[in-house]
Amino acid sequence: MSEVQFKEGLEDVVAGTSEICFIDGKEGRLVYRGYDVQDLAEQARFEEVVYLLWQGELPTRQQLDKFTAELGSMRSLAEPVRNLLGSLPASTNPMDALRTAVSLAGIYDSESKDNSYDASYRKAMRLVAQIPTMVATFERHHQGLAPIAPDANLSLAENFLYMLSGKQPDELSAHVFNTALVLHADHELNASTFAARVTAATLTDLYSAVTSAIGTLKGPLHGGANEQVMVMLDEIGDVDRVDAWIEEGLAQHKKIMGFGHRVYKTEDPRATILRRFSRELGEKTGTIKYYGMLEGVRTAIQANKALYPNVDFYSGSVYQALGIPTEIYTPVFAISRIAGWTAHVLEQYRHNRIIRPRAEYTGPSHRKFIPLDNRMV
Repeated sequence: MSEVQFKEGLEDVVAGTSEICFIDGKEGRLVYRGYDVQDLAEQARFEEVVYLLWQGELPTRQQLDKFTAELGSMRSLAEPVRNLLGSLPASTNPMDALRTAVSLAGIYDSESKDNSYDASYRKAMRLVAQIPTMVATFERHHQGLAPIAPDANLSLAENFLYMLSGKQPDELSAHVFNTALVLHADHELNASTFAARVTAATLTDLYSAVTSAIGTLKGPLHGGANEQVMVMLDEIGDVDRVDAWIEEGLAQHKKIMGFGHRVYKTEDPRATILRRFSRELGEKTGTIKYYGMLEGVRTAIQANKALYPNVDFYSGSVYQALGIPTEIYTPVFAISRIAGWTAHVLEQYRHNRIIRPRAEYTGPSHRKFIPLDNRMV
C-alpha cells in the first residue's frame, strides 16, 4: 500500500503550478491572468483573451490589430485537410472529424518538424485560426452544402457564424457568441487541459497535445454535457412537464446534466452570464420555451438537491438560438478552449517536468507462479 494519500479522480489534488487561470470555488470566481472573466466577457474580444492567455498581458490597440490580422490570414486549411473533411462519411462524429483534421494538419504544417518554443507558438496561432474553419467545413459537408471560405476581415466569432450559415451575423449574435468563446477559453486543469499538459510534458509536438485534448473533450462528462442538456429539454418537451419529468428522473436516479462542479461550491459564474443570454436570445428568436424549461429544471433541482447550474446548463440553449446545430456543440467548445489548451502547452514547454503520477494498487500481492500444466480450470 502506498503511503501517499489517495483521492479518487484526483479531487483537489494540486498537480502543478500555473499562472494562466484560477478558480475560486467558494466565491464563484473565474480569473484569467488576474482578470475576472465577467469583466472580460462583457468588454473583451476573444482575440484579446487569446493574447492575454498566451502573453500574460492584455494587448495594446496596435498589438491587437497586428495579432488579429495575423490570425485572420491563417484561417484557410491545407488542401489535404479540406479534402479530408469533405470526404468523411456524413455520419462521422464531428469530434472524430475534428480530432482527425487537427492531426492531419500537423503533418502538413510547414514547421511540423520544428518543436522549438517559437515554432510551437506559431502552430498555436494556426490552430486557433483554423479549428473554426475545420468545424464549419465539416458541418457544411454534413448538411450536404458547399463549404464557405473564411473572411479575414471578420472577427473570429463573426467569421465562424458566417462560415456556418453564409450570412454575416447581426450585432447581438456576434456579441453573444464572442462572449461564449471568452467564457469557455480556459478553466484551469480540467480533464482536456490536463490531458494536453500530460502529453506535452513528454516533449512531443503541440498538435499531438491538442489531439489528446480533443479526444478528452469528446466525453459526455466533459465537453458533451451541453448537448445532453438539450437532449433532456427535448425529452421534457414543454414547461408544464418539467416538474413531473424531474420527479421521475430523480426517482430513477438519472444524472441531470448541467448541474454541479468539482470545484465550484456556488453557481458557476459563466452560467450566470449565459442565463441572461438564453433569455434575451430566446425572446428574440421565438425559442423562449427552452429558457423557461431551464429555469423550471433549475428551480426543481435546487429544491431537491441544492446543486447549482454549471456552464453547460445554459450554453446549449444559447447556441440553439444562434442557429448552431446540436451535433457541433462540443466542437464549438473546442473552438474556444483551443486558446487555453495551447496556453497550457506553451507554459508546460517553458517549465517542463514529465508528469508521472502513481497509482494506489488494489490488486493481489505475493502470488506464487504456477506452471502452465499444473493450473486447474
